[in-house]
Amino acid sequence: MTDSHFPLAAVVAADDLKLALCLAAIDPAIGGVLIEGPRGMAKSTLARGLADLLASGTFVTLPLGASEERIVGTLDLDAALGEGRAQFSPGLLAKANGGVLYVDEVNLLPDHLVDLLLDAAASGVNHIERDGISHRHAARFVLIGTMNAEEGELRPQLLDRFGLNLALDAQPQPAQRAEIVRRRLAFDADPQAFLQRWQAQQDELRDRCQSARLRLMAIPLDDTALEQISQRCFAAAVDGLRADLVWLRAARAHAAWRGAEHIESADIDAVADFVLRHRRRHNPPPAAQPPQPQSQSQPSSDKPSEQPQGEGQLGELPAQAQSLGIRREPPRWTKKP
Repeated sequence: MTDSHFPLAAVVAADDLKLALCLAAIDPAIGGVLIEGPRGMAKSTLARGLADLLASGTFVTLPLGASEERIVGTLDLDAALGEGRAQFSPGLLAKANGGVLYVDEVNLLPDHLVDLLLDAAASGVNHIERDGISHRHAARFVLIGTMNAEEGELRPQLLDRFGLNLALDAQPQPAQRAEIVRRRLAFDADPQAFLQRWQAQQDELRDRCQSARLRLMAIPLDDTALEQISQRCFAAAVDGLRADLVWLRAARAHAAWRGAEHIESADIDAVADFVLRHRRRHNPPPAAQPPQPQSQSQPSSDKPSEQPQGEGQLGELPAQAQSLGIRREPPRWTKKP
């Protein structure tokens, strides 16, 4: 553990967010975590704290103005043509392999770069191709994105591709606010002493994450859990099937986090809000209304149909009287002699 990172175990409250981060670390295939909240809510502190729980401890920050080549890396075409080999210069995705890739204000990045990051996070592979020459390398990292909705939204297509989504409380209780400031001052005053004080809790958290990662693949993705999840996704009217897959993976990671051997209903419930928060339809389409039955009685052929006064055809409004105001006479001009 490096002395530059505030320990995750010492973060006040934010229990749901700490759990979501740990689940993403247990199974990076979940697709990362999107944290929403205003400025000054320690989002980067939480992300850096997660890196200390991983074996590599790698923490890579993606600058807001980073180019595509800096992210995915570059291929030296001259070396490929002259020497017959592809010379690859790694980018940020290669550096983040095995660790955490932190993207602050992800909603301000160009859409194609966000799409690229999400592809690599979900597949665990970075594929780069230039003029028919390609290179692939492992890129298994935990993607953590942050955003402030007041500065712009993510397109729904990109929002859906983040595995989990949480929002930080912008107004913590006074006692929590005071404790947050107190711990931060203690860390800034003497980082080594502060880290030593929280060493036992941090080690316990790290060991629990690493044990869960080892246990993960032994837990089956069973049909019983999948049926429950599919029913609840249908009830939530989510678009597509990504929610079903992410929910099943997150529930399995939660079961591994608990030390269980099978996915249970408690695991499904524990991650429901993380998965559905950014995928629920806020205004579900209204249910289709059945057609109104028509009256069986038909008017007699020897009697003309009567229509109540003031009513038009079916679906029309009756004519309404309109006030025309005072009638004005047109001006009379004197004829010229």
